[in-house]
Amino acid sequence: MKISARNVFEGTITSVKEGSISAEVELKLATGETLVAGITEGSVRSLGLAVGKKAQAIVKAPLVLLATHTEGWKFTARNQLTGKVSALQKGAVNASVTVKLAGGASLASIVTNGAIDDLALAVGSPVTALFKADSVVLAVHG
Repeated sequence: MKISARNVFEGTITSVKEGSISAEVELKLATGETLVAGITEGSVRSLGLAVGKKAQAIVKAPLVLLATHTEGWKFTARNQLTGKVSALQKGAVNASVTVKLAGGASLASIVTNGAIDDLALAVGSPVTALFKADSVVLAVHG
């Protein structure tokens, strides 16, 4: 599969919490991180999602927010992954930031140059990547 999203993670479904309209699916990555996806019940059925099934979690880079100094703060975003900035490339308006997560996976984010300056981000900076469960798209093979 070729896709324009820069964040594609392979994992195994560890939990499916179903509701009448939507569901919450947890995906454990091989690197140890857990991602949460909020999807419709129809998608759970059509994709045949169940505990133990392999899946891919897809998150577009502009949907990934970055924060520093998050100790003691609580966020509504279900996905909160910590790591360090491993690459940073500024453009005319926005910057591409790559975060190396604690388990070894990399995550891409697109943020404004102003955010880079406000957060004083540089290669090696500790950072938390935040994205909502509804920002995660799940895919399965076959």
